[in-house]
Amino acid sequence: MLSETQIKEIIDRALAEDLSGGDVTTEALIPGEQQGTGSIVVKEKGVLAGVEVAKQVFHRVDPDLKVEILLEDGARVKPGSKVARIEGRVASILKAERLALNFLQRLSGIASATNRYVEAVKGLPVRILDTRKTTPGLRSLEKYAVKVGGGKNHRMNLSDGILIKDNHLEVLRSRGLQLPEIVARAKQASKGLKVEVEVMTQREAEEATKAGADIVMLDNMSLEDMRQAVKSIQGRALIEASGGVTLDEVRAIAETGVDFISVGALTHSARALDISLELGSSSRP
Repeated sequence: MLSETQIKEIIDRALAEDLSGGDVTTEALIPGEQQGTGSIVVKEKGVLAGVEVAKQVFHRVDPDLKVEILLEDGARVKPGSKVARIEGRVASILKAERLALNFLQRLSGIASATNRYVEAVKGLPVRILDTRKTTPGLRSLEKYAVKVGGGKNHRMNLSDGILIKDNHLEVLRSRGLQLPEIVARAKQASKGLKVEVEVMTQREAEEATKAGADIVMLDNMSLEDMRQAVKSIQGRALIEASGGVTLDEVRAIAETGVDFISVGALTHSARALDISLELGSSSRP
């Protein structure tokens, strides 16, 4: 779960971006004490995520708003599903509306996309991973949404594990180091962290495994090459498949026997779930 501090910091930055100069439209037209109610309504099928964040947006704008949560994160929703009911000053509801929906739509979109990948490999011993391809400043929220959708978080940041990628290898090879030496150096400096190596060929996969890599990442390999790499490694290291993985091909990749499949699209390309706020009839103050 996300901490209250994390949520508050992210929301405060977003509010400063959207409301630093006030809401001139609402302030010009809506009486400050006019009361009303609003309902957050889903317009399409998906998996809900970010309800608590949306609630906190309304409370940060106006602590007097009453927010009744009707569906929790992880709920499977469909058109017409009501997520929450908000009651209080109409002006406050309007000021918080867009930002609350932005969070809810974005996070629900990620959870929904993740769940589609998870369902596509159902029954196979593989986990769907996210990547660091996240929106700057929103990583903690977006990776939370991946978990709500049934996925697993890869590294939260660069301190979470040693991942030797192609550019690392390019630099080190230019200095005369070969893959076994590179892995050995990483293992010596790992301080107990897992060492993962990105490889592009079966030969590199075998070299990384022999050198003691804990995880071998098969980058943009064909299905046949993946199968051969899995057969060659024979459980001596965990295996991750990566590189432009789509929903159409994810099950075939899982069937090669890899342990993990990382999907950047979960966060960098997830489409927001269609969710709106509908105001009911308002009474005069």
